[in-house]
Amino acid sequence: MIHLLSLKEFSRDTILSIIKQGIEMKKNPELFYNAAERKGLLMLFQKTSTRTNLSFQSGINQMGGYPVVMDWDASNFSISPIQYEAQYASRNCDVIMARLKKHSDVLELAKYSKVPVINGCCDKYHPCQALADMMTIYEVAGTFAGITLTYVGIHNNVANSLVAGCVALGIKLLLVTPIINTPSWDEELMLTAYQSGYVEKVDHLSEAISRSDFVYTDTWIDMEFYYESHYEEEKNRRMEQMLPYQLSRAKLSGYSPYIMHDMPIHPGFEIEEELVQSERSIIYQQAENRMHVQKALLMYVLQQ
Repeated sequence: MIHLLSLKEFSRDTILSIIKQGIEMKKNPELFYNAAERKGLLMLFQKTSTRTNLSFQSGINQMGGYPVVMDWDASNFSISPIQYEAQYASRNCDVIMARLKKHSDVLELAKYSKVPVINGCCDKYHPCQALADMMTIYEVAGTFAGITLTYVGIHNNVANSLVAGCVALGIKLLLVTPIINTPSWDEELMLTAYQSGYVEKVDHLSEAISRSDFVYTDTWIDMEFYYESHYEEEKNRRMEQMLPYQLSRAKLSGYSPYIMHDMPIHPGFEIEEELVQSERSIIYQQAENRMHVQKALLMYVLQQ
């Protein structure tokens, strides 16, 4: 049994095989209609979701399995230690996808689960998103060799899993991250990443763009706090500090990298609205690939 908790636990060969399998499933979905026949996917949500919810439900159904969606706050996970609920819940399914607020809770769930656990997003990692990102780059470029990707925004859970994926696959990653989400920081991951030579911190967006084949941005605001009054001061601070790093046509300075965003998008903040729909935007391809690569991921963990 193997879990996907951060992406660090997967080798280069494993990540590449999942990506290639995802591309094959995207091209020929009919060949995999029974790949997960009668397999049950428990989807446990503590955080709101569009792409994770829709892509996992669609994916397991397309492979002949079935999803069971459970709201953390409407279940006894919210009132009982995870170890007890995990041991029971995992007896009712074949795989668990959990989208939780704290990575420590994901680890606890995996520790006591009797079936594979997939981290569907937490405060520290977003490995499913990174798999879709890598798949999209591979589709567009046809290779990972010689590719340079820039991530501009808050250093958060998405950045961490991108770092892990790029180091594993040999993609050059430039980080333009003026703000670090403290709960997201992974000291060990970043030390390894910088030592690998594949990850580099860059202060100026203009320098990074001039070197990049792909430029990726993400929301500046933690989604669960977006409309919370207690977060207003921090939200305003981030907006003020990050606006100079907004991805815009002017900031591209004549360069034409492919544009990526993991969504949800806040146009006028982290990205100019014009770029979302531009000819170099692969944002919706990237979002669609969540389902395809997660189908391949489900096949992989179910077969271990």
